[in-house]
Amino acid sequence: MSFDPVAQVERYHAALNAYDAATVMPMFADKAVYISPGVNGRLEGRARIIAAFSAYFAEHADQQAVDEKIERLGPRMARSHWRLAATAASTGKLIERRGTETVTFDAHGLILRVEVEDQC
Repeated sequence: MSFDPVAQVERYHAALNAYDAATVMPMFADKAVYISPGVNGRLEGRARIIAAFSAYFAEHADQQAVDEKIERLGPRMARSHWRLAATAASTGKLIERRGTETVTFDAHGLILRVEVEDQC
């Protein structure tokens, strides 16, 4: 059975929407890289990525993210076109974002790299 990067992105995003660090953590390779304006740049390593996600979801527990489209870019790469809304617990401010996310997987199906680009 061949690897389907689109299906793996769908599983990853479902795990993020129901955020639980213990579920999301094993989806990342140990030396994964996460690049996003949402984390103010670049995070390297699974532990740092999960720590940032945990802090984010503690502050934005009501986040609702939707994939409008996920496209296969290669045998181990897919790009999602997404939108999200979340409320900051500390300020009550609504945050709305949309953009693309390119996810690259290793030969074992673990996330090696995520690149997020916000769109206006």
